[in-house]
Amino acid sequence: MSTTEYAHITVSAEGVPMLAGGQVKVVEVALDHLAHGWDAEEIHRQYPELTLGQIHSALAYYYDHQAEIDDDIERRLKKVEEIARRLGPGPMMLKLKTLRRIP
Repeated sequence: MSTTEYAHITVSAEGVPMLAGGQVKVVEVALDHLAHGWDAEEIHRQYPELTLGQIHSALAYYYDHQAEIDDDIERRLKKVEEIARRLGPGPMMLKLKTLRRIP
């Protein structure tokens, strides 16, 4: 079985695919694409420090490893939901609930 190399992509010691030379994770580029519907050019407009080559490599990596990265996204969302449940409503939410009860 051959492995595909991706220009601009490295995998950290923890197994996290990253854009080479920086701190941006492939999953972050994929999330911008999925959540906002941004194409590579729009991601570049939003993050001009990234090259179009880096963005295209990140998106290619995402689509070649989609199931694995989608599982990572789902795991991250569950972790956020768990933290939110543990913390409970913040002061602003409590204030809004109080205001809603006033006739």
